[in-house]
Amino acid sequence: MEIKKAVIPVAGMGTRFLPATKSMPKEMLPIIDKPVIHYVVEEAIASGIDDIIFITGRSKRSIEDYFDDSPELENHLKKKGNEKLLKIVQDISSMVDIHYIRQKEARGLGDAILTAKKHINEEPFAVLLGDDIIVNDKPCTKQLIDNFQKYGRSTIAVEEVPLEKTGSYGIIKGQLLNESLYALEDIVEKPAPEDAPSNIGAIGRYVFTPEILDCIKETTAGVGNEIQLTDGIRLLNEEQKVYAYKFTGKRYDTGDKVEYVKAIIDFALCNEEMKDQIKEHITGIKL
Repeated sequence: MEIKKAVIPVAGMGTRFLPATKSMPKEMLPIIDKPVIHYVVEEAIASGIDDIIFITGRSKRSIEDYFDDSPELENHLKKKGNEKLLKIVQDISSMVDIHYIRQKEARGLGDAILTAKKHINEEPFAVLLGDDIIVNDKPCTKQLIDNFQKYGRSTIAVEEVPLEKTGSYGIIKGQLLNESLYALEDIVEKPAPEDAPSNIGAIGRYVFTPEILDCIKETTAGVGNEIQLTDGIRLLNEEQKVYAYKFTGKRYDTGDKVEYVKAIIDFALCNEEMKDQIKEHITGIKL
């Protein structure tokens, strides 16, 4: 079955980037000249998604504005004769079908995804978290979709994480089936290093059968007094086998300040117009 819908939760507060995120969603922080969320949407489109549901919250209006038409700006660029920038701006508003659902109260990632239940309409769907950028010739979400189409089971993206950072991830216990695929046995939300079942963490990409929504609905508040997606995944795994896929690609957790700066540097070094100047600057830094 084809997967054409994706849920992108963007209702989080972004407290790690205060005071910048007091008035700007963390997903709108720029990687040079494009916000983080733009890269996430591009990955979804490149994976075959044509219908995106943003789960928003208060102070997220700028995300809606970004993907909307901008008549004043377009007219200004037309008058200036700047056809290149005009095309870029117009392309953003026609990238994909986008819908917005407001999560009225921040009750956790599981609850955010559950708000899309009516729009999902009993179809399998993808979930992409709005602060993870993953770079690879084959998009991470497409890797998960291919695995879903092969096995017909929900698949979550995972990677090895430093043991001291297990408290920031859902950590899996799984049976290794091949070099990149695990049959999920358990998943634990943000365990302390001494309690972690492994150092394999779930990152912000998932493909689910629609039954995940009923499983989330059955869960109660967990870690942080929030409805946790990991608890829903655990319930789903009791009903139908869930897989964990060790994706290929370079991931940037732009919700982390150091990773955000690394992303800017790496993207600048890949930019033909600025890479030489950035290299010169880096080599000239005296620590």
